Amino acid sequence: MSAASTLTWSVSLMLGDARTDHTHEEFVDLINATTAAPPEQKLEVYRQLLKHTVEHFAMEERWMRACGIAEDFCHFGQHASVLQVMKEVEGRAFNGEPEYIGSMIEALVEWFPGHADTMDAGLVAYLQEKGFDTGSESFRAGAPVLAGADEPSCGHEPGQAC
Repeated sequence: MSAASTLTWSVSLMLGDARTDHTHEEFVDLINATTAAPPEQKLEVYRQLLKHTVEHFAMEERWMRACGIAEDFCHFGQHASVLQVMKEVEGRAFNGEPEYIGSMIEALVEWFPGHADTMDAGLVAYLQEKGFDTGSESFRAGAPVLAGADEPSCGHEPGQAC
């Protein structure tokens, strides 16, 4: 496996929320499993990664909606873009172009640490501030009432486009 096609789970990727960290560790494991899979199994392992990613992003998006974050917030858009490309790669691989899987894995390896460090870290901090428990997907007793919820940081300066 080349360094550009694998990720190493480490403390630098941990965000301090058990459910998020567990999901992210599974994502890293599936990236590495896809890279390591023999050619005849690569598409099937990639499909496991895609399924996990759909569920992973849907989970984070449920949390954002629960906290009143608007659907046009950039975190939603980034998830949609990544899934669109991942699904296109799945289709191309199914139609005889498996080399796109390797390119997709390289792109995910490059993208994920920055996404986790900015958008996901901002989301985790925001959820904690609002008293949202990711384990139960509910607000803790005494959590502030959300009225006109502000949005979490996604890693860019206020007023700057994502």
